[in-house]
Amino acid sequence: MSEHARPASTGPANKATDTCGHCACSASATAIDPQPAAADGDIRLHIPRMDCAVEEQEIRALLADIEGIRRLDFRLAERTLTVDASEETVGRVASRLRDAGFPNERLDATPDAAPTLADSLRKPLMALACALAAELVHLLLPDTRVFSLLGMGLAALAIALAGLGTYRNGLRALRAGKLNMNALMGIAVTGAFLIGQWPEAAMVMALYALAELIEARSVDRARDAVRTLLDLAPVQAAVEQPDGSWLDTPVAAVPPGARVRVRPGSRIPVDGVVEAGQSAVNQSPVTGESLPVDKTAGDTVFAGTINETGLLDIRVTRAARDTTLARIIHAVEQAQATKAPTQRFVDRFAAVYTPLVFAGALAVALLAPLVLGMAWMEAIYTALVLLVIACPCALVLSTPVTIVSGLASAARKGVLIKGGSHLEAAAGLRAVALDKTGTLTEGRPQLVTHEIMPGASADDALRRAALLAGHSDHPVSQAIAAGLPATATAAADAAAERYTALPGRGVAATIDGREWVLGNHRLIEERGLCSPALEQRLRVHEAQGRTLTLLADTERVHALFAVADRMRARSAEAVAALKSEGVVPVVLSGDNADTVRSIAAEAGIEDARGDLLPEDKLAAIDALRSRYGACAMAGDGINDAPALARADIGIAMGGAGTDTAMEAADIVIMNDDLLRIPDVIRLSRRTRAVLWQNIALAIGIKAVFMVLALRGDASMWMAVFADMGASLIVVANGLRLSRY
Repeated sequence: MSEHARPASTGPANKATDTCGHCACSASATAIDPQPAAADGDIRLHIPRMDCAVEEQEIRALLADIEGIRRLDFRLAERTLTVDASEETVGRVASRLRDAGFPNERLDATPDAAPTLADSLRKPLMALACALAAELVHLLLPDTRVFSLLGMGLAALAIALAGLGTYRNGLRALRAGKLNMNALMGIAVTGAFLIGQWPEAAMVMALYALAELIEARSVDRARDAVRTLLDLAPVQAAVEQPDGSWLDTPVAAVPPGARVRVRPGSRIPVDGVVEAGQSAVNQSPVTGESLPVDKTAGDTVFAGTINETGLLDIRVTRAARDTTLARIIHAVEQAQATKAPTQRFVDRFAAVYTPLVFAGALAVALLAPLVLGMAWMEAIYTALVLLVIACPCALVLSTPVTIVSGLASAARKGVLIKGGSHLEAAAGLRAVALDKTGTLTEGRPQLVTHEIMPGASADDALRRAALLAGHSDHPVSQAIAAGLPATATAAADAAAERYTALPGRGVAATIDGREWVLGNHRLIEERGLCSPALEQRLRVHEAQGRTLTLLADTERVHALFAVADRMRARSAEAVAALKSEGVVPVVLSGDNADTVRSIAAEAGIEDARGDLLPEDKLAAIDALRSRYGACAMAGDGINDAPALARADIGIAMGGAGTDTAMEAADIVIMNDDLLRIPDVIRLSRRTRAVLWQNIALAIGIKAVFMVLALRGDASMWMAVFADMGASLIVVANGLRLSRY
């Protein structure tokens, strides 16, 4: 099986990408170990307070005058900044960020303990208690100067406890010329306090801080959905020492070439090749396969998979940061940094929506008293309510959380989707072009059947075929040797003389004093051994796309062997599933047209095209797109690369251990299971449905409260509940995909 070789991008990671788009997430994400480690010179910093484009722009401005920075890569979804610079320069970067109010820590260092939920809740709950006390003072105590000052003091304390971070982030946003939730909330709370609504201002800020914390925890759950994969690989490995003993060693320090021992029931810590032992290995964490796979000497194993039954000694082939599992995690992290079309639309909409509502709030405050005769205080209060409603947090959150959940769900099933745009685009697929060899079929020839000619001895024929095939390294001969009955293989002796390879035809040898050949149809014709009856038998097999090999002596043919590339066990089921989704399956192959049609018919595909060169596949993809619409191409070979690039989505089969496919494809099916293609289409359509549900919920709730505010029926705390409630609803709705 050849590797999919579409050229991979070699450029730096996407820069300045606002995958979250959220303007109010608090610092609750914990530091994580880098997987894989950054390139030499790259150091990753975890910055908990960097969660939207405003903070990114401010950080860029802060670091602009520091010499020695070669590159800055922002990952807002992870709250990380990768700095390509020297150690000394990175130290200056970290210090500058801390001085500006951006605490940070290096991800290659031992992270500080993450704050507990109780620690995070302490200040918001204290602020809520002060706000309630201010409200009680306002409602229950006489309206005297002393009690008013007491209530205002309690309100101010509540605002300080809950809102210092909000004011700080809001001021940064205003200095950058941006309007985010922090800026809008700061203006609204300050305005309410100044017009005498200090109990409500305090309550709004306390509720906002509490809701923001809950929301941030929910968002972090979505962001960390893929990171659960990190727990699959153990942090220690039993490594063989020069004296033959075994020492537990950190996995990150285990070099390629080392020998590692894995006990039954343990997870395999590294990628490697089995040198001793045999066991059943559960590969579902990496490939999504539902059943354990038997492993013995010479077989490949992957980090994160589970050794179930036997002791295995493994020779390490990749460092920890380069394992298949690490590359999957890294690829999905990169995928989170790319924006789907719906997300880009939402971001553009939000960029217009917020300033418009802000302008509308100003108009209400300034013009409503003059034009509509509204009281000034009432107009200002209505404008402040509109400011709270103006932030599009729920709308902006609705897309990245959904996309990340979909990507995580696919990754856990052994499907690597290389970006939200591909996840969303799969919903629109109307045709899928499938390569034959290695995609529809298993990609290796197998003995399908054999026939003993009349008058020939079955035992002698099979024994001699086994002897001849066993001396050849040709794939067809190897398939015959592997497929013959064990009794024939055991009976094969070494009494062959003058063994000769016949290039393009077969093999020959002298056995028991007679010359025997095991070769193709052409060789038998050249020897004049074909008969009308034999030709008829050959045509029957050839019509089914089988490769024929015949055993003959100098006088006649004794047996024929039919070899074919067998269809994968679930290919027909996958084709039926594609059809049920309204997707047309087509076979595009460079193999013999008769063979292609035979395999396609067996799989239930009507449109099958063989004898195609790479440029023919390109033309076929163009024709399919013209006829049906969006088209995917699924294949595994180098000859498929042009068509994979031309199709709307390129799908590589067999990504486990296949570096080229992992790097180049839009979607990688890790375990060669064609059923994953209709699964991806269904997941994509569910993702798109959830995206639009979230958009409708976010806009609908905003619209309802905007109308209520303009009618004077909405208060500021109701607006906070509406905004944060909508955010929590869309986050919860998006997280449903992680369980799909």
